[in-house]
Amino acid sequence: MSLKAGMIGLPGCGKTTIFNALTAAGAAERGKTELNRAIVAVPDQRLDELVRIYQPLKTVPATVELVDIPGLSAAGGSGRGDRLLAHVKDVDALLHVVRCFPGTTPPDPEEDAGIIDLEMTAADARTLAHKIERLEKKSRSGDKDAIRELELCRRVAAGLEKGVPARRQGLSEAEREAVFDCHLCSIKPVLYVANLASWADAGSDPVRRLAEIARAEGAGMIAAAGRDEADLAELEAGERAAFMAELGIPETSAVRLIRAAYGLLGLVTFFTSGPDECRAWTCREGDTAQRAAGKIHTDMEKSFIRMEVIRYADLIAHGSEETVAKAGLKRLEGKEYLVADGDIVVVRHGA
Repeated sequence: MSLKAGMIGLPGCGKTTIFNALTAAGAAERGKTELNRAIVAVPDQRLDELVRIYQPLKTVPATVELVDIPGLSAAGGSGRGDRLLAHVKDVDALLHVVRCFPGTTPPDPEEDAGIIDLEMTAADARTLAHKIERLEKKSRSGDKDAIRELELCRRVAAGLEKGVPARRQGLSEAEREAVFDCHLCSIKPVLYVANLASWADAGSDPVRRLAEIARAEGAGMIAAAGRDEADLAELEAGERAAFMAELGIPETSAVRLIRAAYGLLGLVTFFTSGPDECRAWTCREGDTAQRAAGKIHTDMEKSFIRMEVIRYADLIAHGSEETVAKAGLKRLEGKEYLVADGDIVVVRHGA
């Protein structure tokens, strides 16, 4: 699987600047009505080490698709607003960029974040109302499943009508299943991105306030100096490292954002390695060996036999697969083995 993240935020929050910092895509910042999209390689030093050990002909990192969705502006119910929100339904997670730098008005993270949430909850309420209407018709015939599903949907709708995003409603598994086919915008997990004027503002009051918003709803947050990092993204690797050291930036926003997004969604990385190819794969934490094999190829999941597993730390400590095996640290695992972050695997499967 490849993570698909949608970037949202009010006009003027610097969202496209952040997009350029993450992707070096040079996207237009004004007058934009179309989506900006980019595929970004997931930085992973473990893959670099595997390449050093195996010297493969090909290296394939995991990727993230970033979608820069044009600025929402509380246009609830408008055709343009609904079209933009349709793009929100299509992503796995939301990167909500919030202005934390001075502008024509002082930054107000509570209001800015609230406007976006209000627009998404209003759109979700309209979507769910259509489903409730259909279920009401079915329930009149005494359909027990429809009656049960109707009650669950009404509970979620009541929260939306009060302006509470679905992700903050503490939905039960049954409630989530009932509204699953509605693809609600406000149920998406959110990672807040505090856009700063410079790294000197990382401890500013607006950043602290946004961090409190994130903490209150169990969301993640990172800070980024969008313009500085967009400029850095255009430099060669050597120059970039020198400027980052000068500015006191230990890691790029891309590294921190992807790490936070993986944590938010409960994603882990496993590897396949050899002289032909070293590749990083993504699955969900708690996925079984058989399900993870399906990320490599659907046939591997269907005809799965077993998985050979080496821990990344063991390979680095011993230097080669042969020495890992001699140390008794190469394992054979069955279908129900839960793949761990950093596992290096070989899938054995039938024809």
